[in-house]
Amino acid sequence: MRTFLLITLIGLLSVFACSPVSQDPSDETTAEIPAFNLDTLQKMNFRYFWDLADTATYQVLDRYPKLTFSSIAATGFGLTSYIVGAHNGYVSREAAAERVLKTLEVLRGLPKGDAESGVSGYRGFFYHFLTLDKATRFKDVELSTIDTGLLMAGILSVMSYFDQENATEQQIREIADFLYRRVEWDWAMNEEGRMSMGWRPERGYIKSDWRGYNEAMVLLIMAIGSPTHPIPAEAWEKWCSTYEWGEFYGQEHVNFDPLFGHHYSHMYIDFRGIQDNYMQEKGIDYFENSRRATYSNREYCIDNPMQFNGYGENCWGLTACDGPADEKKPFMGDSIRFRTYSARGASIGRISDDGTIAPTAAGGSIPFAPEICIPALEHMWNTYYEDLVGEYGFHDAFNLSYTWGEGNENGWFDTHYLGIDQGPFVIQIENHKNGLIWDLMKKNPYIVSGLKKAGFTGGWLDTL
Repeated sequence: MRTFLLITLIGLLSVFACSPVSQDPSDETTAEIPAFNLDTLQKMNFRYFWDLADTATYQVLDRYPKLTFSSIAATGFGLTSYIVGAHNGYVSREAAAERVLKTLEVLRGLPKGDAESGVSGYRGFFYHFLTLDKATRFKDVELSTIDTGLLMAGILSVMSYFDQENATEQQIREIADFLYRRVEWDWAMNEEGRMSMGWRPERGYIKSDWRGYNEAMVLLIMAIGSPTHPIPAEAWEKWCSTYEWGEFYGQEHVNFDPLFGHHYSHMYIDFRGIQDNYMQEKGIDYFENSRRATYSNREYCIDNPMQFNGYGENCWGLTACDGPADEKKPFMGDSIRFRTYSARGASIGRISDDGTIAPTAAGGSIPFAPEICIPALEHMWNTYYEDLVGEYGFHDAFNLSYTWGEGNENGWFDTHYLGIDQGPFVIQIENHKNGLIWDLMKKNPYIVSGLKKAGFTGGWLDTL
């Protein structure tokens, strides 16, 4: 018996000794990288919202793994992501409905008022960030009009999706309708007929107001369409009057430098084929405008005037995101101001570029230009997987030119996920695949009313 075992062992050793051993170190690395596809990426991003929403307040974390506060905009994206999860079978419709209902019930019951602390909102608006323990105002952040708007967009999406006649889905529709109707959009308007960016009980209204072009299109459309506290329809013309039209890197369009401004409203409204007066004069629609903005962002990165490391046809994307540090460092014979979180971007009016690429820039643009966005994401996935991809998809950003400090010898890679950058992946991949969220919002009476009052015509609007 022992002789048999010895012979067997010798035989096995000889087999292993004679087996060819790979001399290419990349073989093992390549084998460890899962194949890139949009479905896998979408599900990973969905899990951010499903796994990390607070178990008591159901508000969505602003960022992870560092625990700071929740974000009402991220909670809005989370509500819409639950729809995507149910539609794709990541979770059951019943589980998604239960999560949505609990989220809405908490939002309805949070304390409101004009106190400086201990409240979550006022006049239907919510504070930008809420504490993790009680979901009340975090420090002295503003009562945010845009973040409330993105929350309400998510609320209207679940109002339209959960249309069955069972008790849970009926309650979802009722509470969603209540929360939207409660927002006093008109209260936030200033003397110039524009909506303030926010308000603080200590100092009153923020002087800055919403003027185009940026992420606030859906905010104004919902405000114009409100049956309870509408703003004047003329507010849309005031918005358009401040547009900056021009050519940037071969693309003529309404410019706005960070790409998220070309994503957020388009996550909820299908602008294909519908036009306001401004776009009728230009001969395009806002969807085409975002397509051009995506191409110009990419072309700027390909040109790479500041010669940052890594930029190229499949490594691009400037938008608001995390960054490596807030300091000046020598680079290419000059001095570069690197930043932490910042609204990076490039347009005819402003260039803010420190070498930081955010995958969400390409992710949010997938419906506009899949032919350049998907290859970019695939390149980032395959090239930087070990440092850039984690449990919930792409980490927020990376900078191959920032090589100072321990662990940054090959560049800086973020370790965080941001809720407002995770949402565009989930929602825009779904819109690219089947237009799910767009089609839902076409059925929402408040969105349709706002678009028509703002002067939009054509396309699907004319068929309603």
